[in-house]
Amino acid sequence: MRGKEVSTGITRRDFLRAAAVGSLVAAMSPGLGYTELAQPRTPGGRAKPQTRLPRWRGFNLQEMLTTKSEGRWREDDFLWMRDWGFDFVRLPLCYTLWIENDDPYRLYEPGLAKVDAAVELGRKYGIHVNVAFHRGPGYSVNEERKEPYNLWKDQAGLDAFCFHWTAFAKRYKGISPSELSFNLINEPAAAVAEMTRGDHERVIRTTVAAIRRVDPERLIIADGVDWGTVPCSELADLGIAQSSRFYTPHTLTHYAGAGAVEGQPGKAWPEPVWPGHQEWGRTWDRKALEQHYRPWAELAAQGIGVHCGEGGAYRPRHGVILAWLRDVMEILKSHNIGYALWRFRGPCGILDSEADDVDYEDFHGHKLDRKLLALLQEF
Repeated sequence: MRGKEVSTGITRRDFLRAAAVGSLVAAMSPGLGYTELAQPRTPGGRAKPQTRLPRWRGFNLQEMLTTKSEGRWREDDFLWMRDWGFDFVRLPLCYTLWIENDDPYRLYEPGLAKVDAAVELGRKYGIHVNVAFHRGPGYSVNEERKEPYNLWKDQAGLDAFCFHWTAFAKRYKGISPSELSFNLINEPAAAVAEMTRGDHERVIRTTVAAIRRVDPERLIIADGVDWGTVPCSELADLGIAQSSRFYTPHTLTHYAGAGAVEGQPGKAWPEPVWPGHQEWGRTWDRKALEQHYRPWAELAAQGIGVHCGEGGAYRPRHGVILAWLRDVMEILKSHNIGYALWRFRGPCGILDSEADDVDYEDFHGHKLDRKLLALLQEF
């Protein structure tokens, strides 16, 4: 027993009755808060940049990422982000941190209060907070825990998923969409047997409908499929934003050194270079990156809000990463798409990244990658 169960104002029976009705209805009308955040259009002859969201820039904070996380947010992180000119933080969360006895319908108030604390720190420092389920009932890319059901196939998984988002919608109703948004589930997989595009669309539409029954103002963001890399044009009518990634090319950003490539024993990943990185027979450079992000630009041109919610690299060589990242940032900015670096602290981050070829600057007892920070501040 972890503590006192918190009431959401609805019982499991009430919720399942409402969900049974809601799952039959696709939410078709745009959220009001989504429209309120629109920005003026930028003229030009090319595909129109996205204008439905501010070009938020910031970081992911991982204090509630895994089943073992403690939720100890650092106020200094929010303060320093603001002082450095950033305005966005994504909170990748694990739902098991706010349930009792592994029961998804028994909510644990101390766990939820930790999420509240981060939301309030964002509001205090003028930083938009994006609440994101990195693990939701029935799905996560993190394999540390096997979920008891499949979000994409099992009604029990979808019911529990909607229950949690409904609880969050009620909890944060009244907070402006300029201050808080919901990111439904981190990186849905590629369309395979475990999840088809139809499964994904059904889950997203049902969840959006559940949230809007409680809070029609809330800004909602859905990650692209194929682990956040492919936009979902089938959701264009739903009035939600979509989120991309900047981890491409994967063998550069997740360089495995001389170790065996997964599924290809004895084969090493190519040494990262930029431009001209080789990945599975393809040469990656600025032009290839522009082609990679073109579907996202086309989605934005339809009037859909687009943000890049995660990205970065684990620094095979600092100079290579800075050159690659400059191209990525220039491309995203050309489409008015904001970003969030995967980490603020630790590998991939600007503080204490543990790389051995960075000329660090001492910053309040931390190792600051000033070159990486300066590059991000440019964009």
